[in-house]
Amino acid sequence: MKNNLKKRILIVTGIYPPDIGGPASYARTLAQRLSKDHEVKVITYSSVRKYDQDKNYQFSVKRVWKKNLWFLRHAIYALKVFFAGKNSDIIYSLSTLNGSVPSLIAAKFFKKKFYLRIAGDYAWQVAVEKNKTNLLIDDFQKAKKVGWIGFLHKLQVWVCKNAGGIIVPSQYLAGIVQGWGVSRDKIKVIYNGVDFKNVDISKEEAKKKIGIYGNIILSAGRLVPWKGFRMLIKVVPRLSEVSQLFRLVIVGDGPDGKILESMVKNLGLERRIYLVGRKSQEELATYMAAADMFVLNSGYEGFSHQILEAMTAGVPVITTAVGGNKEIIRQGENGFMVKYQDEFNLIEAIKSLWQSPELQEEFKKEGKKTVERFSSEKMLEETIKVLTN
Repeated sequence: MKNNLKKRILIVTGIYPPDIGGPASYARTLAQRLSKDHEVKVITYSSVRKYDQDKNYQFSVKRVWKKNLWFLRHAIYALKVFFAGKNSDIIYSLSTLNGSVPSLIAAKFFKKKFYLRIAGDYAWQVAVEKNKTNLLIDDFQKAKKVGWIGFLHKLQVWVCKNAGGIIVPSQYLAGIVQGWGVSRDKIKVIYNGVDFKNVDISKEEAKKKIGIYGNIILSAGRLVPWKGFRMLIKVVPRLSEVSQLFRLVIVGDGPDGKILESMVKNLGLERRIYLVGRKSQEELATYMAAADMFVLNSGYEGFSHQILEAMTAGVPVITTAVGGNKEIIRQGENGFMVKYQDEFNLIEAIKSLWQSPELQEEFKKEGKKTVERFSSEKMLEETIKVLTN
């Protein structure tokens, strides 16, 4: 690319490695690709003050420590974003509110281009975590929003309407954002890409490495209510009727962690269920290599990195017919979908898949083909085109 086309791009995110999750991986991958042709700066909240890996990047990473006092960390973050915006041509926020509000203010004040990525409904997520609603995301869109949740929703809509463009990872989320009164012309669907790296070890070696044996049902994600981990724990005794060797392994951390630990202990399932906490991408790859199937009993997915990662690792998938999942799974061809929290059909799906080695192989084969449609390079090219044109 010619030097006179070089842009100064500020990426504003709420999460970044070593913290794990799809958004963290997305931010790093995008920054690495953009930095080949552009000057890139990343501002992020962080679970660590410093990270040695940052020195190896061709771009700068500015971290705001999450353990700072609540007001202090948000103030520092907002100020860093605002002043970095002055020396940027383009501001791209991956954070729905904490990052997008100061990003938009900076963009307006310094007359910069501002783009936003929406991966969910922030107001709904806060409402669920604060026990302000029991509604799933689709029903929440139709409900009256009052108080703090209503304010967050209005703020979210204001940011979206004032963005130069909005990137969403699924047609489903495009519909959600359009329902907020945002013009469809402003919304661009760019599917998540996957650059998950498998580990070259046998299933037996992987099980030995993680120290868990038996028939492993793996699940992963942030430990929040809508991910459905409570139901997964609840069905384990029933699954033991299918195979005494079934072991449920849950990778991730989050606010529901203590509740899930108590459930496992109260049910006396410590030898059948393993809550292994947060893992790096490299460690997760070992858990994938050890897994016999991947189950995601989620009430909401904008577009799931975890499903694509499981398919990349050759693990057959069972998930729920919600959100962007329906844009990945072809029922009975590359995976199974059941209704969210449908205990009976979830057990039946696991049972049917486990008892049919032929179906397992079919899901693995078709899963590999599915992943080819969602390459990381394609995602990056489409995103760069939106940001730099």
